[in-house]
Amino acid sequence: MKMFVDPPAIYLHKAPVDFRKSINGLSAIVESEMALSPFSGALFIFCNRQRDKLKVLYWDKTGFCLWYKRLEKAKFKWPRKMPGQTITLTEQQWAWLLDGLDITLMKGHQPLHFSSVT
Repeated sequence: MKMFVDPPAIYLHKAPVDFRKSINGLSAIVESEMALSPFSGALFIFCNRQRDKLKVLYWDKTGFCLWYKRLEKAKFKWPRKMPGQTITLTEQQWAWLLDGLDITLMKGHQPLHFSSVT
């Protein structure tokens, strides 16, 4: 999914959160549990216990934005077995997560770096 923002980073909060929390509550989680600044412009991704809803919080220079997605029949493949409380995602992993893919199993081609063509 291409959002209308170009975030400097994408962070996933691994533990489920109470979805009654809105901007203030999620910002507090970013600061206290993730030890990050909610004003960085990064995307902060949260999931509910049933793994059928996502909330994404970000600062867009003039205020907070809160994006919400609810799945009607499926569940997100939440990376519960990955180490750490906060996971840094690439844009590709974020797209995979939204598409219903398990990001712990997905691996793209490794970039190659050559110094000469011969």
